[in-house]
Amino acid sequence: MPAALGRVEYALWRVALAWITLDGMGKDVESTEFTRADRARFRQKVRRCLDVFAQMLSESRFDADRPMAGLEIELNLVDGTGDPAMRNAQVLAAISDPAFQTELGQFNIEINLAPQRLGPGGLGAFERLVRADLNEAEAKAARLDAHIVMVGILPTLRAQHTSAAALSANPRYKLLNEQVLAARGEDLEINIGGVERLVASADSIAPESACTSVQYHLQVAPDDFARFWNASQVIAGVQVALGANAPYLFGKHLWAETRIALFEQATDTRPDELKAQGVRPRVWFGDRWITSIFDLFEENAQYFSALLPLTDPEDPVEVLARGDIPELHELRLHNGTVYRWNRPIYDVVNGRPHLRVENRVLPAGPSVVDTMANGALYFGLARALADQDRPLWTQMSFSAAEDNFHAAARNGIEARVYWPGVGEVPVTELVLRRLLPLAYEGLDSWGVDPAERDRLLGVIEQRCITGRNGATWQVETVRALEESTSVDRLHALREMVGRYREHMHTNEPVHTWPISP
Repeated sequence: MPAALGRVEYALWRVALAWITLDGMGKDVESTEFTRADRARFRQKVRRCLDVFAQMLSESRFDADRPMAGLEIELNLVDGTGDPAMRNAQVLAAISDPAFQTELGQFNIEINLAPQRLGPGGLGAFERLVRADLNEAEAKAARLDAHIVMVGILPTLRAQHTSAAALSANPRYKLLNEQVLAARGEDLEINIGGVERLVASADSIAPESACTSVQYHLQVAPDDFARFWNASQVIAGVQVALGANAPYLFGKHLWAETRIALFEQATDTRPDELKAQGVRPRVWFGDRWITSIFDLFEENAQYFSALLPLTDPEDPVEVLARGDIPELHELRLHNGTVYRWNRPIYDVVNGRPHLRVENRVLPAGPSVVDTMANGALYFGLARALADQDRPLWTQMSFSAAEDNFHAAARNGIEARVYWPGVGEVPVTELVLRRLLPLAYEGLDSWGVDPAERDRLLGVIEQRCITGRNGATWQVETVRALEESTSVDRLHALREMVGRYREHMHTNEPVHTWPISP
């Protein structure tokens, strides 16, 4: 990684984050203009990297003896009224902690946690780290009249907060914005119909900054990757239904997890003509089960043109031939511009390569304990399904998994989903009767402490029993305010955000939060 970049978004694992891994992007990125020759050279390097990656997979050169888990959380900044606080540069300077980094919008920051083992104490260590870091960051941000909120979409966000001027002051975001719009050739269109309807257009990628998520990373062996990725796709809809926390955008009540629709539309590089031709979107659930991680990287090379054709001097063939481990810069950079909801990751740490599934389907929040409960459900279910003798994905079409995902995003905890052997069923019933026992088994297989397992999965159980997650709490609170007072929607949203922030910092799970006018 060039010295000019420092950590960028990599943290300890140099993780590929929600927008783009930026290997090779140096100080002069702001003035970069790409030529046809740049794109041809980049395409050739991606294919060269792909050949080397295939050789590495066949030779089992990967670190798989010490499986680790990682965690990233994207955060919002609000002022004392609950409106977006457009001052992430000042807040990050005040926090002065490399675990906190910039994000796309000026009201966004992100925290990256050091990786942990999933054995005894791992999930608890994540929770303690997040709480300690957030408490310290909140105290420092408050001196600048800024406060930290973990939520899928900040409810008080309005269109003026997502203009091109709202992008963080970093050249890489300007370049990415230019390339997405150049590929599309016209303004971005946002059209989301839910309880209410939102129709808007944008001349930049800034609306994507509204989407704040949590990403769970799971390191796996090459031979196990396909099973864990397929399992992650199977349970994506269940995760979204239980964890939905983004019902409002620009003052409109839309999907339970509007972040899914917004992210798909705000990063779409296809004009209408390419959509009609069936060209794949860059935010992509996928279209098939896989047999190897190679399938995903090969699809990237086949289906998607380069957004940022930046090449590195490294020759991966020569590096591998002399017995060293190549960084595969172009392969990773290209992978970072294809926004799969479960993304494959190749990374090299201390000279040892490894593979990870990056699970990107969930919104941030509502509380740290909710976030860790969501993580416990994911890690447990992924392990249990990956370990089954007869994999669930051999009994279920890929399109059914995708349909579950979008039904869950629309309807949240009230969604009905398809499950093999059961048919269509309320997601809460499915979780309580079938999936929670599997999650317990999976966490036991990871060696998670039973008390930690029971506490976190107990949060999921109570969420299903009460029917309350972040999205339902937000909607019920706003409805109570609108029906019992004379405030308009914006003032109701501001009041709700204030209460949300207070409850969030108690670290009580959202199903226990009170509803009152």
